[in-house]
Amino acid sequence: MTTKISRRAIIPMLAAAPLPGCAALRPGGLAEGKRDVAYGSHPRQRMDIYVPRAAGAAPRPVAFFVYGGSWASGDKETYAFVGDALSSRGFVTVIADYRLVPEVRFPAFIEDGALALRFAHDNIASFGGASQAIHLIGHSAGAYNAMMLTLDKRYLAAAGLHASAIRSTVGLSGPYDFLPLDIDVTKQAFGNAHDLAQTQPVNFARRDAPPILLATGSEDTTVLPRNSERLAQALRRAGAKSVSLKIYPGLGHAGTATSIARLLQWQAPVLDDLVAFLNAT
Repeated sequence: MTTKISRRAIIPMLAAAPLPGCAALRPGGLAEGKRDVAYGSHPRQRMDIYVPRAAGAAPRPVAFFVYGGSWASGDKETYAFVGDALSSRGFVTVIADYRLVPEVRFPAFIEDGALALRFAHDNIASFGGASQAIHLIGHSAGAYNAMMLTLDKRYLAAAGLHASAIRSTVGLSGPYDFLPLDIDVTKQAFGNAHDLAQTQPVNFARRDAPPILLATGSEDTTVLPRNSERLAQALRRAGAKSVSLKIYPGLGHAGTATSIARLLQWQAPVLDDLVAFLNAT
């Protein structure tokens, strides 16, 4: 369902040094931050928090990024470039690990996202973040998780949060309408579900959804652009007030994530577009 961004292939291109084992994160756009903050008891229930270098007196908006990896792989360290890029634009940025297939299956990876959001909501002020301005961003399988957290109110409610805790959501190259389960990736992650309709973000389009930006690449053959197009259509039919769809010509599946990185922003203006969207919501 998604292409894992290889640390070996991508990170050297970004000139990214390894994260140190101390509280301070990599310098990029950071003055300080904290690594491996626990939001639960499982070893993968940990998050990294990136704090903008130019911290001001007013609380900063928060970008909560959810990475992809077929719900079966991925780690927050690989996406340090996202934390650097967003913090350099003024966002306190959270990147959280979550439990993966085959240890867990649907909906555990979404439930972990809800727990992490609750922790961020309750504690982000100590990092200079504004708990009332949490923006959710996801790529690929992470965009699926982000959209389920945004549209199906049950997950946040179970974690003790109101749906309004999410200020806006950006989905990058996400799968939102992928029934039937016809590939191993989706069978392994969702084959246990008793009601498959309940696994599809497109079925939870609602009028009172927060502002949503759906972005994808025209050349994405891993998660086809029609996923973003169908969700945008469903949200508009439901009467959602703010739904934006961007399709980047020539961009593939990984490109909507890698073009956020400092040295790869020439690929497409994804970072500029999502920052403009977040600042307007």
